[in-house]
Amino acid sequence: QTVTLEGWVDTSRRLGGLVFLDLRDRHGLTQVVVEPQREDIYAAAERLRSEYVVSIQGVVEAREGGANARLATGEVEVRATSIELLNAAEPLPFTVSSHADKNVGASDDLRMRYRYLDLRRPELARNLVLRHQVYQITRRHFDRHGFLEIETPVLMKSTPEGARDFLVPSRVHPGKFYALPQSPQTYKQILMVAGLDRYMQITKCFRDEDLRADRQPEFTQIDVEMSFAREEIVQAIIEELMVTLWRETKGVELATPFPRMSYADAMRRFGSDKPDLRFAMEIHDLSAHAAGSGFRVFEDALAGDGGAVVALVVPGAGDWGRGQLDRLDKDVVRGRLRAGGLIHTRRPSAGGDAVSSVKAEALPAEVVARMLAAAGVASGEALFVLAGPSSKVFQQAGDLRLHLGRELGLIPAPGAEGAGAAEGPWAFHWVTEFPLLEYSEDDGRYYAMHHPFTSPVAEDLPLLATDPGKVRARAYDLVLNGTELGGGSIRIHDRAVQQQMFDALGIGEAEAQARFGFLLDAFRYGAPPHGGIALGLDRLVMLLTGAPSLRDVIAFPKTQSAQEPMVASPDTVDDAQLRELHIRTVLPEG
Repeated sequence: QTVTLEGWVDTSRRLGGLVFLDLRDRHGLTQVVVEPQREDIYAAAERLRSEYVVSIQGVVEAREGGANARLATGEVEVRATSIELLNAAEPLPFTVSSHADKNVGASDDLRMRYRYLDLRRPELARNLVLRHQVYQITRRHFDRHGFLEIETPVLMKSTPEGARDFLVPSRVHPGKFYALPQSPQTYKQILMVAGLDRYMQITKCFRDEDLRADRQPEFTQIDVEMSFAREEIVQAIIEELMVTLWRETKGVELATPFPRMSYADAMRRFGSDKPDLRFAMEIHDLSAHAAGSGFRVFEDALAGDGGAVVALVVPGAGDWGRGQLDRLDKDVVRGRLRAGGLIHTRRPSAGGDAVSSVKAEALPAEVVARMLAAAGVASGEALFVLAGPSSKVFQQAGDLRLHLGRELGLIPAPGAEGAGAAEGPWAFHWVTEFPLLEYSEDDGRYYAMHHPFTSPVAEDLPLLATDPGKVRARAYDLVLNGTELGGGSIRIHDRAVQQQMFDALGIGEAEAQARFGFLLDAFRYGAPPHGGIALGLDRLVMLLTGAPSLRDVIAFPKTQSAQEPMVASPDTVDDAQLRELHIRTVLPEG
């Protein structure tokens, strides 16, 4: 069959008097062969370089010399009959060929500066194709369940409670500002009051905060709200979405329902509110066995009401040398985790007595034996012990657990080949019953752990006025492989309860009316019980593709400094624009 192929020259090579061109577009590669007998097109083929844009006509034939199993088109090649150069390309700042290793010679900054070249790389193009599939599958799923996709405003009211807002000055209302939405939260609750009982939206949100590999100032979320919802109804809808996404994009069948654990249980067992369940190594609370030991470190930690002695059982570490253990203590435990120090006891795989890092005069052997037995330490394993305030030591143990999981190969290290578990395993689970509020020592006040519209657990409601820190929320996070995919809750739908929540946050009636009066007023007119969730679509695609960063699944991301180098954004504007907006800039010193 005679065909016309148009695309970019990926590679060009000569072999046996023939010119071989690999022609590339977003669908893949096709090999083109140019024979020397065709002198006019042979000369044209010899002048082609990488990333030249061409139109080639030719005949599809079986590939000589055997098929290339690595290519979808590997059984055929095209014998060229004409070549038209559509556009030349200057030498590239870095290699984008399908045959090259990742980003040869390209720093992240260079990739962002020439993003249009970076996106030609097949791996990034595949990520965006999968992202498109996630959009389509998501919309079909919610449409099948009777949800309406409704757009909410991008220019809204600033309600500073949490991350910083991006502000937009109003030209026609001098001195007043819109805010870009951190979430459509209040609007989707208003939709529930309006009787539009099932809402979803794939929407852009904005937060002016410091960036990390898994965070951007503008991000996309799958936003969902349901009237007359209970936790299990929202969770079932989302679990079915995950099952459908994994089935249609990866051919993987997920088992449901996903496991549930409370926030308190997650912190006690794993030291994290988003535990990675791809490996075990749970935290052991050995406080009761360490009490009365006479060992100063333990006694100091347990002297108050809020101290704990916790431990991890580490497989294979029973045979680690002193140097390896000292580096772990210095670099990780005391350095990165800022913990008081690591106490360890090893059971060598060859047998014999356990070897402790603390002399028996300081920590009696019977106490060590008691702790080893309580944690179930076997030959070839080691017990790693941390002591300190409960508010810190469980989290430190959880961070140490993740470090050891990567070191022992139980989970891939961030940024490593295949990181993000693109081939599984897929450890989905729900974390539930978060604290409703968290106390800031710096500010001397409580803040909402999720947002101020989250409903408290009914039996804890009386504590809101007397002991707010003990109130549990009807909140739930979906976690996959140690990454929070999204969070949701059953919302407050009663005006009086909402005011109680504002009171606990130090927001009086007058301030609440000024900031959230539209919502409080809506609650006067028959607001139904409702709840929902917001899933981070960028994170979801990052995990599906195994990409090490959100930047690899967003077409035009921001850098770590919240800039877009390709278009030089953000940028200055001229004085005339500022005058129109009634704005004067006050720059910091220097």
